[in-house]
Amino acid sequence: MKYTTRQSAILLLSDGTIFHGKSIGISGTTFGEVCFNTGMTGYQEIFTDPSYFGQIMVATNAHIGNYGVNEKEIESSSIKISGLVCKNFSFNYSREDASGSLENYFIEQNLICISDVDTRALVSYIRENGAMNAVICTDGSTVEELKEALAKVPDMNGLELASKVSTKEAYYYGDENATFKISALDLGIKMNILRNLAERDCYIKVFPFNSSYQDMESFNPDGYFLSNGPGDPEPLSSAIEVAKVIIENNKPLFGICLGHQVIGLANGVSTYKMFNGHRGINHPVKNIVTGKGEITSQNHGFAVNKEELDNHLELEITHVHLNDGTVAGMRMKNKNCFSVQYHPEASPGPHDSSYLFDQFIENIKG
Repeated sequence: MKYTTRQSAILLLSDGTIFHGKSIGISGTTFGEVCFNTGMTGYQEIFTDPSYFGQIMVATNAHIGNYGVNEKEIESSSIKISGLVCKNFSFNYSREDASGSLENYFIEQNLICISDVDTRALVSYIRENGAMNAVICTDGSTVEELKEALAKVPDMNGLELASKVSTKEAYYYGDENATFKISALDLGIKMNILRNLAERDCYIKVFPFNSSYQDMESFNPDGYFLSNGPGDPEPLSSAIEVAKVIIENNKPLFGICLGHQVIGLANGVSTYKMFNGHRGINHPVKNIVTGKGEITSQNHGFAVNKEELDNHLELEITHVHLNDGTVAGMRMKNKNCFSVQYHPEASPGPHDSSYLFDQFIENIKG
């Protein structure tokens, strides 16, 4: 293989810390909140997950790109991360059903990436100091110029991002002759959620993030779904109002991730920004209703307030995260409504939690 010289690049954190590396080849600068994912596989699903919009992703796996890309393994129509930080970037790939290289995929979608970074040191630093804004620079801009630009980037706390990734027009997914009809509110919905619902004999109409209850009710659905998505849930006043009305009318309701947080807010339970959040495919969760453990895929930087849930008259906790005791799932005692903070549909992760889609269908039947 011919040796090629690559442009030096830097990752500058908002506290002034700098990590050095090499550019993958796309020149420029990109900004976002730096976070890390502990998954050892499924990088394409991660990069195209709308929940990661506005974030610079640090890959903890030492090798990224080694199995290329496959057009069937996307969670949305485009890459959603703001940039990538990795240790070893594989320009060559080996997988029989790969449709191309990760390098060409990045070039096509103009994603800026820095490799040859000491990602172990970087992840340790983020773990100790918390998630913060950062900038990747591969075009030789000065540190002072980057610091000035980075200071203007808004903090993720209080930032509404669902509007950036939601569909602009309602659309349909699945077999129109299916048994069940679902109205889904798109806050950044993943393709595999739609696949899982369609596999369970559902025909889904997906609505923009700011749709009203009347819009969603016009489909005459058997159940309602609130999707995952990026950013802070508190600014999503329209989605919170939709959840309130669905709950008041006691319609079957299921929420995942951001949708879970919206359901909490609709019930008067606050949310908060986590120090680092949960991002990976090996997070242990306990279902306290059944007593069973689940290995789950997670991707969130906000969480529902556990103390307020413990004291809530109409909500009860159904799942807890075993690493830190945070709320991983809840349900309403007197309404047909439940939600989880993690991703039961996740393609790169385990399938321990796929029963939640079956539970939703049983709630609809009931």
